[in-house]
Amino acid sequence: MILEELKDIARECGVVGAGGAGFPSYAKLTDKADTVILNCVECEPLLKLHRQLLALCAPQIVKMLDTVRDAIGAREAVIGIKGEYTETIDALIPVTGKYKKVKIHKVDAAYPMGDEVILIYETTGRVIRPGGLPIDENVVVFNVETMYNLYMAFTQHTGVSDKLVSVVGAVDTPKTIRVPLGMPVGDVVRAVGNITADEYAFLIGGPMMGYIGRADTVVTKTCNAIIVLPKGHKLVQSANKDLGTERRRASSACCQCRTCTDLCSRHAIGHPIEPHRIMRAVANNDISDLSVFKGAMYCSGCRICEKYACPQGLSPATIIQEFKKAQRAAGIPLEKTDPKNPVAGRDERKVPVHRLAQRLGLAKYDKDAPIDNTCIYAKTVRIPLSQHIGAAAEPAVSVGDTVKKGQLIGRAASGLSVNIHSSTDGKVASVDEFEITIASSKES
Repeated sequence: MILEELKDIARECGVVGAGGAGFPSYAKLTDKADTVILNCVECEPLLKLHRQLLALCAPQIVKMLDTVRDAIGAREAVIGIKGEYTETIDALIPVTGKYKKVKIHKVDAAYPMGDEVILIYETTGRVIRPGGLPIDENVVVFNVETMYNLYMAFTQHTGVSDKLVSVVGAVDTPKTIRVPLGMPVGDVVRAVGNITADEYAFLIGGPMMGYIGRADTVVTKTCNAIIVLPKGHKLVQSANKDLGTERRRASSACCQCRTCTDLCSRHAIGHPIEPHRIMRAVANNDISDLSVFKGAMYCSGCRICEKYACPQGLSPATIIQEFKKAQRAAGIPLEKTDPKNPVAGRDERKVPVHRLAQRLGLAKYDKDAPIDNTCIYAKTVRIPLSQHIGAAAEPAVSVGDTVKKGQLIGRAASGLSVNIHSSTDGKVASVDEFEITIASSKES
């Protein structure tokens, strides 16, 4: 097929990265890539949907993976998957056997293996330059649900209107369910079952890189999990940190043990990020070496340094992210540099996911969460016009309009942007520059 045709379909159907920052998928489709990687790693504890979806829909997803590979002229497609996902691998083997240029590459169950920079190194041996992009090394990466959405767009011209979400944690019946975009998180959890904690909070996304949401926070194209936790859980307690307090704690308690740097996954492949040096500079109010602070720009935000490595329970990642924000606000560009050689003994520095779950106090919540690929009912949805990196879509409907599920309601803006589609049949209740509210016409 023609590459431009596939790009047009992806943009029209609103396909973006189904996790992370939501990078528009059409912008990744380029004939400069010689390798396409399918990311089925889900490195954060408790996340399950990608392995489940790939096991359920292996023929469709692998077919689309090979279609993408062929469209961009890549020589191979690689499925990066944890070796412990045996059920999914068993489903893949007979399917991939039909495609000569698709192979399976098993990786360790380590965090943050899902970081595309790390996954690319593990599967191809290529190091993405600090400050660079995968395409600099002729690689593009898509996760499993993104590839599934591309399949639906390509074969049925179906716009992205719902999202698979793992609802786990302090719930009596953990499940992975398909949710209409714009459905409030509290309603999603109630549709799954009962909460088992008296007082609770919603952790949206993964336990390492997610954020605390509210009952009225809505599901978007990048929401992979809703983790229900007791309000007293340490992940909830540590969510809102005061930067001033964390700086004072760094000054009084950081012993420069280097564990934060030794376990940093980006540092281990040669990127110039050294959390311990940043902590030392903060502790001593030392700005004599600006390269230390520039190094903060290369942080992936995985939070190993903060939630796993530091024996004092300090917050390198929180401090580093503030420096990143400040440098971006000041217009300081992210420079591409040459990486150093990967650190000797890198394999021994990987953080096992199961040990990470224990450290985070999540092991008791690591239970089966069976997948149901049928979309649940939402009485009302509030659909954001920006669910992706780039410009927000522009409203294409008005208050009082009757819409159908999958109908265009937000038109892609100029530049990097994608269309937005209705996630239910219903009537448009409100429209502004940020979101569109639709009252469903269906019954539960």
